[in-house]
Amino acid sequence: MSVTCTYTPRDHQVTHHASRREPEVDRANRSARSESVPTPQRSGLSVKEAARTTAPTPEATPHTKDANVIDWTSGFEGIGRHPFAPEIAQVLNQALVKEDVEIKPDGLLYLPEIKYRRILNYAFGPGGWGLVPRGELEVTQNMVSRDWALVCLGRFVSTARGEQEYFKPSGVPTATEGAKSNALMRCCKDLGIASELWDPRFIRSFKTKNCIEVWVAGTDGKKRKLWRRRDDAPFEYPYKESGPVSR
Repeated sequence: MSVTCTYTPRDHQVTHHASRREPEVDRANRSARSESVPTPQRSGLSVKEAARTTAPTPEATPHTKDANVIDWTSGFEGIGRHPFAPEIAQVLNQALVKEDVEIKPDGLLYLPEIKYRRILNYAFGPGGWGLVPRGELEVTQNMVSRDWALVCLGRFVSTARGEQEYFKPSGVPTATEGAKSNALMRCCKDLGIASELWDPRFIRSFKTKNCIEVWVAGTDGKKRKLWRRRDDAPFEYPYKESGPVSR
C-alpha cells in the first residue's frame, strides 16, 4: 500500500490519499485461474459445455454422503436386475433334507434359523449377504418387531418384518435378536429357500410320514394334544406323554 500527501492552503490540512496495490502473487494467481477457465470463445465449447467443465467437483466431508454409497435403509438397488448365477440358484433351490425339518408342538413345520444362514453362506459366501434394518425397533407390551432388508452380493433381495414375543423387560434384547431371525426366514422365501414349508401338500405328506400327534398331561393335570417328530424322544417335564392321538 502507498500513501500520498496533498497540501490544501484553504484549511491548512493535509489530506492522505491511500491507494491499494494488489500484491504480485495475487495478480499472478488470478491471471492463472482466468487462463485455465475454458470460455466458449477460447475453447470452442458451447456455453453449457463450458459450464459443466468449470462446475466445482463436490468433495466428501464428514457431513455429506458419498454419492456412490447406497442407502439400504430405504433403497431397492438391483432388485430384479438379473438372475443369480446358476450355481447359486442350485444351492438356494435345493430340496429340503427331511432330517433338517422340525415341528413345533402346535404342528407348525419350520427350518431352524441357523440352517437358513448356512444355505446363504454356502450360496454367496460369508460376507456376501447381510440384513439391514429398515426403521426403528418397535416394542409393545409383550412383542418386539422391526423391518429388515436382505441384501445379497450388493443387490436388494427382499424385505420383511420380524416379530418375537417376550415376557419380561429383561427379555427384550433376546427378543430383538429373535425378531431379526424371524425376518431372515421370511426374506428367504423370495430366494426359494425351504419353499416346501409353504406348500400345503408337502406339509400334509411330511406330517403324516415323519410326525405324530400325542396326548400329554401338564403339571396342572389337564390333557392336551401336541406334535413331535416320530424319531424324537417322548415329551418330558413339564409334560407327561400318554400315547398317540387316534385318527
